[in-house]
Formats: sequence, structure tokens, C-alpha cells
Amino acid sequence: MTSMKRTLAFTFGGLAAAALFAGLVHTAMVAAGVSEPAATTVYGMTSRRAWATGAGALALTGVVVGGFALGRSVRHIGNGGRGGAVVALVAGPIAAVNGGLVLGFATGGPGSGNGVVGGAGALVLGLIGMALGALALRRSRSVD
Repeated sequence: MTSMKRTLAFTFGGLAAAALFAGLVHTAMVAAGVSEPAATTVYGMTSRRAWATGAGALALTGVVVGGFALGRSVRHIGNGGRGGAVVALVAGPIAAVNGGLVLGFATGGPGSGNGVVGGAGALVLGLIGMALGALALRRSRSVD
């Protein structure tokens, strides 16, 4: 019974996190003024989409490494996750700045080939990765 409750809790937690992420990405797109879809959809990879994809991959790496570092700092394993925290603190701002630049240079909305959705995702995930890295670093220093 507890296994089923745990699975249900993780499912609802994941759905809530996905909804929060989608809301934050939409907010970033509205703030950048690129929330309206393009009149003509561009298919395939463009240079701006590749830039946004790279920034998104870096941001996702920062979030994953920052999450693992936070877990290590909570469990006091090894060096408390300091290395992962530093990686997240470096990757997060780089990805967030690149996501913001993609949004700043965009001339159209989603579907225009400018990488708008990827840029907004990189911006949001970069900020989350940076926050996770800062939390992990703070917890690892309080252990010593």
C-alpha cells in the first residue's frame, strides 16, 4: 500500500513540476514579447534552434548535477557534493544567459525557427540549476 502511495505521490509531483515549468516558460516568453505563434512554421534545425538546444542541454545538465549534489550534501556523502554544486553554479548562469540572448534576438514566436521555446526553457532551467547548486554548496559548507 505504501508503494502505491509513493508512486502516486511521485506521479502527481512530476505533473505539478511539469505544469510549473510550462508556466514559467510561458511567462518568460510573454516577458520577452515572443509568445505569439509564427504565421508560417519553419521546420528543421536552424542555427538559432541549435543554439537554444545547446543552451537547454547545458541547463538540463546543471539541473541534474545540482540535484545530485544536493542529494549528496543532504546525505553527507563524500565531499558533500561540492564539485557538483560548482558545476551547477557554472552551467546554470551560462545556460540562463544564452537562453536570454536567444529570446532577445528572436524576431518571431514559436515555430519561427528562432529557438524561442528552447531559449525560454534554457533560461528557466538555468536559473533552477543555479539555485540547486547554491543550495548544495551552502549545505555542504554547513556540514564542515
